[in-house]
Amino acid sequence: MHRYISNVFSRLLFLIIALAASLVAKAQIYAPADAQVNPDSSSIDTTLTVSLLTAAPGSEIYQLEGHSGLRFQSASSDVVANWGLFDFNTPNFVYRFVKGETDYCVGLIPFSYFLLEYRHEGRRVTEQVLNLTHQQANELARLVTEAVRPENRTYRYNYVLDNCATRPISYIEQAVGDSIRFHTDSIAESATFRSEMKRFHKSYPWYQFGIDLALGSGIDQPISTRMACFAPVTLSAMASNATIGPSTPLVKQTRVLLDGLPQGTAEPPTPWYLTPLSICWLAAAITALILWRASRKHRIARGLTALWFSLLALAGCVVAFLVCISSHEATSPNWIILWINPICAIVPATIYISRARKILRVYMMANISAIILYLLVIAFGWQSCNSAFIPLIAADLLLSLSYIQRSKNA
Repeated sequence: MHRYISNVFSRLLFLIIALAASLVAKAQIYAPADAQVNPDSSSIDTTLTVSLLTAAPGSEIYQLEGHSGLRFQSASSDVVANWGLFDFNTPNFVYRFVKGETDYCVGLIPFSYFLLEYRHEGRRVTEQVLNLTHQQANELARLVTEAVRPENRTYRYNYVLDNCATRPISYIEQAVGDSIRFHTDSIAESATFRSEMKRFHKSYPWYQFGIDLALGSGIDQPISTRMACFAPVTLSAMASNATIGPSTPLVKQTRVLLDGLPQGTAEPPTPWYLTPLSICWLAAAITALILWRASRKHRIARGLTALWFSLLALAGCVVAFLVCISSHEATSPNWIILWINPICAIVPATIYISRARKILRVYMMANISAIILYLLVIAFGWQSCNSAFIPLIAADLLLSLSYIQRSKNA
């Protein structure tokens, strides 16, 4: 049990730092400044082939959708273009990352280095050789060579719109001069970024809980098949049936470079009793029990109420920062701020002050109204709600109603 609890808190509290620390080594070791895709871009290299490489999901939270890269293999070189690099030594890196200033960069990795990490982790790596003409392959090499130049290599990473999977497919489209058409029924018509994320996070419910808390209604909009390719594993699956233009197959050969489970090395599902839903229902039950005992003694459960709203205020500060300050597109608007916001700090600040009862009753009534508005947002489908939020909302309503009732008679 200790291992699962440790995982829960480490992933919720140190996600950003862990992500940064684990990827910095790639940026420093795997991106030699003098590496090139095609040393002589003035002529057509007829030995050049380009492949889409896809690593199966790993066990860390930033590996759950897999990873993509473009392999350029010729008689003179064998390198992989990797759009998942960044410099941890950037000033104020963690703050900038949280704020949304996620500056990633593309670098060239020797192919053997690329495989080394996934061999060590036991993750499958699949290669899909692209069905490109010599001219198209060399044009793609030229575009990537230009992209990895020091003045061009940095880009503003976006988790769903601009990442290690969307960049390769975008460069392929530029090189072939046509759109890539994905012929697949694997994406539901009602698919959203959030629903696609959940498919990959099913064994990591606390991670999904954090995502549903931090990310707003923008990821609940219906997405196209092309947009679903933000996940590397999805891009690989769709590429197998994709065409360049109306009929030319995008992939001419598929092979497994490293054996491993197709679903990757993600951890087994979290036990039901340690999931957010179970923990939140337990919290709601304890809240109801304490309020019942307090009501029998005609008392206000001040300690519990102060603790509850203090926690909401702390979470609300994070939500407010993401909504109002962060430049992450997916964090605003986030209607959960109606319920979880810094204003919740009014409760612990005034609940022990007798003269503030009337003010606090007004706040509690406003809080109930805000929760009702949030529930209407959910009901109308403007933003989805994590199932674990429901018992928390129930407990919040019980606390508010209890205070309104007891404070009148206290």
